[in-house]
Amino acid sequence: MSLLLEGVSKVVNGQTHIHPTDLELRSGTMNVLLGPTSSGKTSLMRLMAGLDVPNRGKVIWNGQDVTGMRVQDRGVAMVYQQFINYPSMTVYNNIASPMRLLGKSKTEIDHAVRKAADLMQLSGMLDRKPLELSGGQQQRCALARALVKDAGLVLLDEPLANLDYKLREELRAEIPKIFEEAGSIFVYATTEPEEALLLGGYTATLWEGRVTQFGLTPVVYRQPVDATTARVFSDPPMNFLNVRKSGDNLVLDDGQTTAAFGGFKGLSDGKYVAGFRPNHLELARKSSDALEFSGKLNVTEITGSETFIHLDHHGENWVGLVHGVKNLQIGAPLKVYLDPRHVYIFAEDGTSVAAASYAIAA
Repeated sequence: MSLLLEGVSKVVNGQTHIHPTDLELRSGTMNVLLGPTSSGKTSLMRLMAGLDVPNRGKVIWNGQDVTGMRVQDRGVAMVYQQFINYPSMTVYNNIASPMRLLGKSKTEIDHAVRKAADLMQLSGMLDRKPLELSGGQQQRCALARALVKDAGLVLLDEPLANLDYKLREELRAEIPKIFEEAGSIFVYATTEPEEALLLGGYTATLWEGRVTQFGLTPVVYRQPVDATTARVFSDPPMNFLNVRKSGDNLVLDDGQTTAAFGGFKGLSDGKYVAGFRPNHLELARKSSDALEFSGKLNVTEITGSETFIHLDHHGENWVGLVHGVKNLQIGAPLKVYLDPRHVYIFAEDGTSVAAASYAIAA
């Protein structure tokens, strides 16, 4: 099975929701749509499903143009973050409903429903109505219904957001395996870079209705093609620093001059942008060639085992993520350090010039 988008775009009331997009998804693959809210993830999934028709371009399913085909005539299952169940039906009948429409036997239906209910930890609730369930349980009911549908294309739009942490972790591991074993194309939308990394497979990064990069998830993360992709695939977003290369030296936007390092060494003189992820900022110098920056501490956020630091660096807000609980004085000057190996290099227009050396080696 394959799903091919050829120049697909969507414009609503003069506003472009999806810019012309080419994308090919293959049978048995996990495909993550990663981007912030309103980046176009749901709009793109609706075009894949047939819930919306593109203004231009084609949707090709297994070699057949299905651009104008009704969604009910396609083998599609879709689950939203806002769960949808039939309130008058029991949980059992909610899960069984797509199989009944397909004309499956009672034995097949019962086996599939109980298997899906067991996976979703709903076995003791099959006789209840959806309104008798918690929000998380209702979402699991919607997921179970998608499981039994045996669809060739499974679209999950932030489906685990309402679940508790433990169950979310379990389902992240289990659900993809089930669909992949069935040979389905699995598409999962999320705003969380960490979730994309945990799910693996392939990732398409989206920004303002554009797919900025698509490929194996570790490759997209480690070797972003531009600053926008790097920003999307980093939480908190990647920090940036303007740099001018002059001969063998780099002049940083805070006035520092340092010897050219890493990927900068072979570049022509000119202006560039250096990018680095928050977890690579340190509060102590750990190597002799570490870059040192000074700023003013604006905010700290303690998560338990880690501390987010928000730093004003010459008018730019940088975010660092450091291990441990740090007692730091808000408003005080603060020095931070950066290993040059963790620096990505972008041209002024944002296109990638060189990935961080640690990422290339990884």
